[in-house]
Amino acid sequence: MFKRLVLPLAMAAGLAATGLVQTASAETLRVGTECTYFPFNYRDSAGTLMGYDVDVANEIGKRIGAEIEFVCQEWDGMIPALLANKFDLIVASLSITEQRREKIDFSVPYRVSIGQFIGAKDKNLQFFNADGTVNPAGFEDVKIGIERNSTYDTWIHAKMPDADIVPYDSNEAMYLDLRAGRVDAIMTNPMKAHLVFLSQPDGAGFETVGPAITDEEFFGIGVGVGARKDNPDLLRRIDEALVAMIKDGSLSTFSRRYFPFDINPTDWKGAS
Repeated sequence: MFKRLVLPLAMAAGLAATGLVQTASAETLRVGTECTYFPFNYRDSAGTLMGYDVDVANEIGKRIGAEIEFVCQEWDGMIPALLANKFDLIVASLSITEQRREKIDFSVPYRVSIGQFIGAKDKNLQFFNADGTVNPAGFEDVKIGIERNSTYDTWIHAKMPDADIVPYDSNEAMYLDLRAGRVDAIMTNPMKAHLVFLSQPDGAGFETVGPAITDEEFFGIGVGVGARKDNPDLLRRIDEALVAMIKDGSLSTFSRRYFPFDINPTDWKGAS
C-alpha cells in the first residue's frame, strides 16, 4: 500500500512546484463603503472598520462562504466605482430607489430609509403644515444643509427647488456648520442625528423639525446591498442570507450595538 502511494504523492508535489495544481480558496467579495459614515461604516481609534453596514457585510460573507474585503470609496463615486468593477458590492447605507435601480440591482432591505429635518430650536422652523404637507413659506430665508447626491438632496430639489440649499461633501462638515449657525437646518438620517447629535450636549439647542419623511418615491423601500446587473446568482445568495438574518434576529442585534432601537426592517419585502 505504501509503495502505491509514493508515486502519486511525488507527482502531486512536482505539479504543485510548477504551479499546475491550484489550492481551493474561498470566494472573495470586494465591498465598497464610505468608511467615514458613523455609526454605519467608520474606523475606530485603532483604525478598525466598524459599524452597522460593516456588521451586515461581514455576516453575509459568513453565511454565503465568502471572504469580505472592504474598499473605501467617497459617496459621490460609489455607484460609478461599482460599475467600473472597483468592487463587487456596495454596503454603504444606499437607499433602494427607482432611479438607482436603473443602473444597479439591489438586495432585499437590511435597514429602513427615512429622512428628517434637524434645526435650531430658537428658529421656530415650520417646514410642514398640520396635515403633513410641505409648507413653502416655511423655507423662506432659511439656509438648509444637504449632503450632495443623497436621497435628501433629491427630495428637497423635487419638493422645494427654490429653497436656499447649501451642499456638502460630508455629513461631518454639515453638522459643524449647523452647530456654528452657518446653516439653519439640515436634512439627514434621523437615526444618526439622534445618536451623534441630538442626544449629545452639542445638540441641546436643536430639534427635529416636522415628521419623519418616508416617501418611497425618494427614499425607496429601505437600504439594500447594491450589485451590478450581471450576477443574479450572487444576489440570490445575499437575499437568502439577509432574509435569514431578519428572521433569526441578527439584524436586530446589530442595530442594538449602535442604537437604543431597531433600525432593521421587520419583514423581508423584496427589492426586485
